[in-house]
Amino acid sequence: MNSTIETLLNSQIKYEAQASMQYLAMASWADATGYNGVADFFYSQSEEERVHMTKLVKFVNERGGNVSIPKLDQPKPSYQGLNELFEKFLESEMFVTEQINHVIYECLQHKDYNVHNFMQWYVTEQLEEEAMARTLLDKLNIIGNDKSGHYLFDRDINTIAANQDNA
Repeated sequence: MNSTIETLLNSQIKYEAQASMQYLAMASWADATGYNGVADFFYSQSEEERVHMTKLVKFVNERGGNVSIPKLDQPKPSYQGLNELFEKFLESEMFVTEQINHVIYECLQHKDYNVHNFMQWYVTEQLEEEAMARTLLDKLNIIGNDKSGHYLFDRDINTIAANQDNA
């Protein structure tokens, strides 16, 4: 495996792990704040990111590379409200997309079409993740500071997310 690509994949492992931990912290905050639906959503997102990380680890190992299990930064533990929470969610997904695009670029530069092909799954996944994050943030922006709107958003978030996935 090309050393540049291996380094980038190890970085991607860290980004996926960091997102998993950040979403776990978000779920915990939502749980403690009484937003059970939002908590369930972020617990699920955390697990999904962990699966993405594991998929990368297995791929690097299968290709004969060396995986470096990363040290993670402390995730932000609390938020001012749902809008800040979902702004951070969108920001995180956009960052991961940028990093995946960089891996793809380097794959093309090094003519590593096997890794390029593998990374296409992540490209598709990020399109869906960013679209869902934007949709949820748009809904919150429409709701504004309306507490009954926040209640309904919390109640319906997993349905909204599922409908976005099926769109």
